[in-house]
Amino acid sequence: MIPWVFLDAATVPGGEGELRLMQRGSEFSIMAGTNELMNSRQRGSEEALASLSWERIATRPKPHMLIGGLGMGFTLRAAQAILPPEAKITVGELVPEVIAWARGPMAEVHGDSLADPRLTIRQGDVGNMLEQPNAYDAILLDVDNGPDGLVRASNDKLYTVAGLRKSLKALRDGGVLAVWSAHPSEQFTRRLTTAGFAVEEARVRARGSKGGSRHHIWLATKKP
Repeated sequence: MIPWVFLDAATVPGGEGELRLMQRGSEFSIMAGTNELMNSRQRGSEEALASLSWERIATRPKPHMLIGGLGMGFTLRAAQAILPPEAKITVGELVPEVIAWARGPMAEVHGDSLADPRLTIRQGDVGNMLEQPNAYDAILLDVDNGPDGLVRASNDKLYTVAGLRKSLKALRDGGVLAVWSAHPSEQFTRRLTTAGFAVEEARVRARGSKGGSRHHIWLATKKP
């Protein structure tokens, strides 16, 4: 078996842990401690985060989508494949090395996605990108392992009722907040409802039609 090779490490801003980029042949993995956060062979649920969101805003002219977390770019590339030419896509990525990896060792994985004229990449906390009211038609959050933060404790603020109301305010009427998670959470569903969203939930496979683990996506709509 081909061994894993360590490529680089990144300290999560705020001193909250470390990410490690690993490679085995053509396969990449981003690790937090002993936990694998993402793998280049498993992209189905991250792609579904974009496609399921788009289904709910597809009739909108000039849609603006905010993606929290660049990762390996699976959600971004899925969004680019389905959004119209006049769309705007903003990606917020906290860890600068993740952006550097996309342009460096994982350039082949990302392809030409970072050159898309619809795209703006902002390095920083996506929570700070939710300050402007009525700014987005869709907000997609895949910044950790889900509402139960694994990498960064301060990610939790996105998933409190107060944080969810901030996302609600940043959405236009009828817009959608989509949240990826490795696991379901009844408590988080209740928080979304308390914050004022109409909530749907979906279970999707990590490898799409090829199967794999089941991941969870919340699709929370801002009521008109």
